[in-house]
Amino acid sequence: MDPGDSSGPAQAGNADVATIIVADPAWRRYVPRLEATVARAARAADTVGTIVLADDAVVRRLNALHRRRNKPTNVLTYEYPEPEIVLALGVVRREAAAAGRSVARHLAHLVVHGSLHLQGLDHHHPGEARAMEMAESRILHTIGMPNPWRRA
Repeated sequence: MDPGDSSGPAQAGNADVATIIVADPAWRRYVPRLEATVARAARAADTVGTIVLADDAVVRRLNALHRRRNKPTNVLTYEYPEPEIVLALGVVRREAAAAGRSVARHLAHLVVHGSLHLQGLDHHHPGEARAMEMAESRILHTIGMPNPWRRA
């Protein structure tokens, strides 16, 4: 498939990179070099599997079906049948704006966040949350991204 075709997988980089699917082409309006940005964050976080860049409606349906929450969320992760990270454009855009960040920067953070979930990290308790935040900051630093937990 043509990597520029937004209807299917877009393989960014080499074979050890997660498969990137741009399910909602509107992502391209908000993130320059979309696949490269996602691939860079995915590589830094040792992401395996598939990353799906979807819209809020898709994520809302998945969230309702699998988590019984009838609203979109920024990122969902699935371990089976294969690792998958699904992101909602509208939520990501709103969160980025609220935090005063670019959509690209917030997207990179959420790709790392989703990858850490797939690696078993969570943030249900304060100690877990702090460990996950530190891991996110460390990984993002390796690709030149600022700490998402520090206010500018």
